[in-house]
This record gives sequence, C-alpha cells and structure tokens, in this order.
Amino acid sequence: MDRFYLEAIVTLSAYLEYMKLDPQETELMGKWIVENGQTRADPICERIKWLTAHHLIKISISKQWGAWETLFQDPDDGRYWEQMYPQSERHGGGPPTLKHLSREQAKAKYGSDIE
Repeated sequence: MDRFYLEAIVTLSAYLEYMKLDPQETELMGKWIVENGQTRADPICERIKWLTAHHLIKISISKQWGAWETLFQDPDDGRYWEQMYPQSERHGGGPPTLKHLSREQAKAKYGSDIE
C-alpha cells in the first residue's frame, strides 16, 4: 500500500472514533445556527444524524409520540439513547437531542421492546 492510502485509512479511522459516543457522554444537544438569514445545523446535529444513521441500532419508536422520540442502542457498550426534539414548537421539531437512558428508564418508557 502506498503512504497516501495508509494515511487516508488512519484519518478515516480517527474520524469514525471521534463520531462515536464516548463512555462519559450522557447528552448531545444540537442547535441551529442562523447566519445571513439562513438556518443550518451545528456540528452536534450532524454528529447525531451520523450516529443514528450509521452506528446506533434503532430499538423502538415512542408509542405516545411516534418518531419524535426514538430509542437506540449503542452496539459498543449496550447503552440506550433516546433521540428527541425538545423544541417541538420550532419548524421541523427543532434540532435533535440524543440523551442516555438507563435500562430501567428505557424499559419504563418503551416497555417490552427492551430485553
């Protein structure tokens, strides 16, 4: 392998590790940034989007709120994470939040979907 290819692999690997959840993290709160009259997602919103699309395992959707509250599980450490949109009064539900739930909290809210 040439050096450029190896450096690209190392860079990608480091990026993917950065994107994953750290054991000390308990909540990621996205924000919307308004610049020049345009609204865009901040880097935390982008990280939540990546985690829920590529890393976390979808377990259940809230029976009460539908996809506005979705339970995921981290395959690396088994922790449960709930994606929600706490600024529901904003267009599109506002920016996402990803919050750690204990197994007991997840079971109380999502019931039989939790093993």
